[in-house]
Amino acid sequence: MKRLLKTMTIALIPLLTVAACKHQVKEEEVSLENTTEVKKNTDHITKEVYTDDFGDQLEVAFNETQNTVVVRLNGKTYDLKKSEELPEFTAGDAVYQFSDVRGEVTFLKKDYNIVLFHHKKNKASSSNTKMASY
Repeated sequence: MKRLLKTMTIALIPLLTVAACKHQVKEEEVSLENTTEVKKNTDHITKEVYTDDFGDQLEVAFNETQNTVVVRLNGKTYDLKKSEELPEFTAGDAVYQFSDVRGEVTFLKKDYNIVLFHHKKNKASSSNTKMASY
């Protein structure tokens, strides 16, 4: 009799566990749906894509609300914080720095002072510029 009771208890435990797990999953799904409806994105984000002379592309997303910059280069993503101390637009962290100064976009690794990406924004070409002749 004791063996039969033990066998029935062992057989029923997995069934009760499966039933309990299924019930909890439903509750979690409902709560996730409610939180996504409440959350709204109010950040002001602008995106730019720059291409250098070698054909590499640097994708930059500026979050003006939080003063952050997300830089994507060669499949890697870098989250940087805008710096108020440096000139014009500069953002960085302990290792990397992004700058857009006087029409030159630069992304570098600070420790070794290595430029990972450099791009000059289009300016008026010299053929369209008139110069005074004497």
